[in-house]
Amino acid sequence: MADTTSAPDVGAALPASYHRRLRPSKALIHVVLVLGGCVLMVPLAWMLSTSLKDLGTVFLFPPVWFPSPAHWENYRTVFEVLPFARYIYNTAQITLFSVIGKVVSCSLVAYSFARLRWRGRDAVFVIMLATLMLPYQVTMIPQFILFRHLGWIDTFIPLIAPHWLGGPFATFLLRQFFMSIPLDLDDAARIDGASIFGIYARIIMPQAAPVLAAVAIFQFNGSWNAFLLPLIYLHSQDNFTIALGLQSFQDQYYTEWHLLMAASLTAMIPSMVIFFFAQKYFIQGIVFTGVKG
Repeated sequence: MADTTSAPDVGAALPASYHRRLRPSKALIHVVLVLGGCVLMVPLAWMLSTSLKDLGTVFLFPPVWFPSPAHWENYRTVFEVLPFARYIYNTAQITLFSVIGKVVSCSLVAYSFARLRWRGRDAVFVIMLATLMLPYQVTMIPQFILFRHLGWIDTFIPLIAPHWLGGPFATFLLRQFFMSIPLDLDDAARIDGASIFGIYARIIMPQAAPVLAAVAIFQFNGSWNAFLLPLIYLHSQDNFTIALGLQSFQDQYYTEWHLLMAASLTAMIPSMVIFFFAQKYFIQGIVFTGVKG
């Protein structure tokens, strides 16, 4: 005879005093989180407030958080005093091709490490991870000499080409996620006649959307906000990126803080929008990479 006894309700079995103690602790946690969020928003609020002031009221004390009148024309002035639209276009080009290159190259390398068996695979993977401990300052000068001999100085190629050759951090994230996908799917695809690349394109990649989004967001933020590499390789003002353009608002003795804050907020908008809409996949990609491996 089947046992029809239902499982006990653990929540109902707990004393009422436990639930009463739990509610204040949850409320306290939420209060702390809200206060912490407000503190983190203070710099952004100061940037917005400063971007709407004139230069003479930037450093008033106590600070004026709600300038009156608000100088919304500062955002228009940013595009008039400098070719800021050109800087945005240059940065968008570099970022787009860098993201595509990073996702394609690192996913192929990670697929090889996670799903294919070849001699020396684990040793090569360890060597690749060891390059994470190599600071960029060590390779900066040899890389510059190489790109100079190739005639790539003052072009976008040195900022894009390295991302089409893989990368240890993104490869590691993708490998960990790929290893969490059951190997039975590969075997079933082989039985149906799928090639190695067919398994990669039709089986692995469609299931890896969260970790691919995480890699894309990491690379987008890195390329969009990069300053050192554009400073090294880009010399013509027509080729400047946003980071170099922001530097143009600062002088040795004078800084137009109101215009600098307006330009900085304009440059932040794409990163904020992308993270806002893709944060679900970004968090899933980071969490799921630790499932196996």
